Amino acid sequence: MDSYTAGEAVAGVVGLVYVIFVIRQNVWCWPAGLVSAGLYILVFFHARLYGQMALQGVYILFMIYGWHEWLRGGEAGGRLVVSHAPGRWRVALGVAGAAFALAFGLLLKHQTDAVLPFWDAGTVSFSLVAQLLTARKWIESWLVWIAVDVVSVGMYVSQRLYPTTALFVAFLVLAVLGFVEWRRSLREEGAGGPVE
Repeated sequence: MDSYTAGEAVAGVVGLVYVIFVIRQNVWCWPAGLVSAGLYILVFFHARLYGQMALQGVYILFMIYGWHEWLRGGEAGGRLVVSHAPGRWRVALGVAGAAFALAFGLLLKHQTDAVLPFWDAGTVSFSLVAQLLTARKWIESWLVWIAVDVVSVGMYVSQRLYPTTALFVAFLVLAVLGFVEWRRSLREEGAGGPVE
C-alpha cells in the first residue's frame, strides 16, 4: 500500500467517524471532520480533483463554524436542536449552489487539467450547501448529502479511487440513516420550527 492509498484509507475511516458522530448529534464530529478534511486535501491533490481538494479547505472553516453552532447556536446561546431550514434559505441555497457549480465548473474546465470539471464542481458546490445545513442542524442537510453521495460514487469509480468510492457508498447509507435518526429527533424534541 503506497502512502497516498494509506492516507486515503485513514481519511476515509476518520470521515466515517465524523458522519456517525453527526448522526448521533455528538459535538466530537467536528474535530473528526477537521482531521478527515486535512488528510483529504492531500489525497485529492494527488488525484487531480482540485475542486474536491478546495472543498476540503472550505470544510475546515465550516467545521469550526459547526462546532461553535452546535455548542452555542441554540436558543439563549445553548445547544442547537434539529429543525427545518426556513423556506427562503432552501431556495437561496439551491440557487446559489447551482450558480456556483456552473461558475466553478467553467473555471476548472478552462484553467486546470481537472478530469471531471462539472461533476467535480457540482459535488463541491452542493457539499458546501449540505455542510452549511448540517452546521445549523437543519434536517434537509441529509437529503442534499444523499444526492452528493450518489454523484460522488460515480465520480470516484471513474478515477479508480476505490477506497474513497467504498467510503461514499458507506456515506450514502449513513446519510439515509442520518435522515431517519434526525427525523425521529425532530419529532421527539418538537423543534421543527416554522417552514416558510
